[in-house]
Amino acid sequence: MNPKNRIDELIELLNKYNYEYYILDKPSVSDSEYDRLMQELISLEEKYPEYKSPISPTERVGSVVLSNFTKVAHEKPMLSLSNVFNEDEIIKFDERIRKEGYNPEYVCELKIDGLAISLIYKNGILERGLTRGDGKVGEDITHNVKTIKAIPLKLTKNIDIEVRGEIYIDKKEFIRVNEERKKQGLELFQNCRNLASGSVRQLDSSIAAERKLNNFIYHLPNPLDYGLYTHEDAMKYMESLGFRVNSKRRICKNANEIISFINEISEEREKLAYDIDGIVIKVNDIMIQEALGYTARSPKWATAYKFPATKVTTKLIDIKFTVGRTGKITPNAILEPVKVAGSTVRKATLHNEDYVLSKDIRIGDIVVIQKAGDVIPEVVKVELDRREEKLPKFHMIEKCPVCSSKLIRLEGEANHYCPNPLCNARKVEKLIHFASRKAMNIEGLGERIIEDYYNFGYLTDIPSIYNLKKYKDELMSLEGFGEKSINNLLDSIEKSKKNSLEKLLFGLGIRHFGEKSALILAQRYTNIDNIKNTSIEELTSINDIGEIMAKSIVEYFSNPENLNMIDHLKMYGVNMTYLGKKQIEDENFKNKKFVITGTINAMSRDKIKEEIGIRGGNAVDSVSKNTDVVVVGQEPGSKYEKAVKLGIEIWDEDKLLKMLGGTHE
Repeated sequence: MNPKNRIDELIELLNKYNYEYYILDKPSVSDSEYDRLMQELISLEEKYPEYKSPISPTERVGSVVLSNFTKVAHEKPMLSLSNVFNEDEIIKFDERIRKEGYNPEYVCELKIDGLAISLIYKNGILERGLTRGDGKVGEDITHNVKTIKAIPLKLTKNIDIEVRGEIYIDKKEFIRVNEERKKQGLELFQNCRNLASGSVRQLDSSIAAERKLNNFIYHLPNPLDYGLYTHEDAMKYMESLGFRVNSKRRICKNANEIISFINEISEEREKLAYDIDGIVIKVNDIMIQEALGYTARSPKWATAYKFPATKVTTKLIDIKFTVGRTGKITPNAILEPVKVAGSTVRKATLHNEDYVLSKDIRIGDIVVIQKAGDVIPEVVKVELDRREEKLPKFHMIEKCPVCSSKLIRLEGEANHYCPNPLCNARKVEKLIHFASRKAMNIEGLGERIIEDYYNFGYLTDIPSIYNLKKYKDELMSLEGFGEKSINNLLDSIEKSKKNSLEKLLFGLGIRHFGEKSALILAQRYTNIDNIKNTSIEELTSINDIGEIMAKSIVEYFSNPENLNMIDHLKMYGVNMTYLGKKQIEDENFKNKKFVITGTINAMSRDKIKEEIGIRGGNAVDSVSKNTDVVVVGQEPGSKYEKAVKLGIEIWDEDKLLKMLGGTHE
């Protein structure tokens, strides 16, 4: 037989058997027959490598080793979901949508506890797998995605498509991996989610292949482009393409039916082969989804019900106090180690003095703890009937646990603060915040390394980060630091100098000042020197800037030490200007929804979306009755015909450029 024909035949057969086994759960051949055919294919591909196909099941063995992960921007952001925690909040979610004039039905599906993934196919062939990352930029993990047998390498149709879902690991596989690690004396994984996440982010794909990762697909970002008008139809369509979708879902017509489904799944939860941490509730009608739109972080047409936090009891053996970057003092419960929601908890936040006193928490108590949102451990209450006699009441400390400065409590606040700007703990926390991903994003400068460098004297304040290159040889001599890691760190530090102003503003750690506020100020004032001269009155006139935040900003830029630090950062070449485009007040765009179809010669589609955005408009993907303008280029598709049918305003390329007024250059 012709070797190429036999290779093609084996690939088709084995992919068919994979689909039957991993998607349909209906194998048609024995394991031994599958293994025999796989060995034949491996032998033929080794002998005739020129005939090997990118959709060969041998791609799943895991033979790729990367030196690092490549970061890739998502074509459409991977937003997170808002959360609801009880029946009242589910009812309010439903009522909010009905108040918009809709009578929706919902698709309720299991919230798989794993790692979000985006899969991109070109002409039906898997091209790329990306992690969610920060929602805008993910990491390319294609080499590991190919090892997951539930993910098709080739679809049933030769189409271009992106789908999104969850990579997870079954409970049995979690137990198997931990048993192997225990035999080898290795640290055990705390839960299925951590194991799945850690496996997917291995540079060596053979490790991912060994761990039998699994997958469910649950989202098609652009269903209207495929003629699909409900989420349920999109799920069925993705299943027809060869994807594994979860059959445990239900269409619900109201909040009562949603609650009934949640109650049913809650009883089944422990019997499932995989972990879930809630139920996702989505409006089924895609046109209603489009009309409801999105917030900056999440869709308005979906939410996630989170199961009640797991509660356990343990003994509180001590209370320790930590100092944050703003000087805030936080009491923390030191606990006898206990398992909560799959991980071992040794400490939990007690928030502040009022919280501890209101619950009468004392050292030596048996306390109930839970993970709020299954993430942050907190002490819920004390088991008073188990309290030993004469346990001393809690007393808030009066001095900073690090520098011994007398603590202050500001009027109207529940928190105590260390007022000493030279406090070592505050300095370290400020450095950690400045280097963090949402601030200056200095890779390689994590919490542990910052603490080490501070203790060794290489880091003293924020500007000293940009002086680390002076100590390159000394840093490489430290245990655990090699030339490659130090070079990567110094490169990342240099790269951070080119960040836009909003990153720097957020990194400075101004009290009451967040990521969104940093962007608003950067867009409005464009340069840090302009911000220095603002007043409280001027700042409070800006949307989303309240009096407390305005006062904090003015106080920060009135402090000579802060101004001196900023001058030092300038000296090291740190950018102080906004690199994006300033917001423009334009009534032709403000609060309007735009759809772009066809080819615009003057600029890219991304550029058009950017220009619409800075003028207060919103670029959406699908035409609906709520669309205000459709921008039409050469060879427009069905979106143009639909716009004409609905009587929506249409701009051609000339009209678009005229409306932009030449400011897009």
